[in-house]
Amino acid sequence: MTDEEQLFDIVIPPGVPQKIIFDITNKFEVEVVDRREKIKFANMEGDERDLLAFRGKLEVMQNVEVYLRDELNKFVTNK
Repeated sequence: MTDEEQLFDIVIPPGVPQKIIFDITNKFEVEVVDRREKIKFANMEGDERDLLAFRGKLEVMQNVEVYLRDELNKFVTNK
């Protein structure tokens, strides 16, 4: 990736199995980065937390988003 390319992030929700994270890094041209995000939960409003995110080009990230959603659905429904 060149310095001039715009990169996009997809925050990895807490609790995503490591296997899914490893699968995505092996199947797609992304890197895993740290990202500080404000939390918007009932008793944590305004708190900040360090989260992981996938970072890559837009079209790659669009595919990652679909793959991540599909894999999480399989994980949750045990299929």
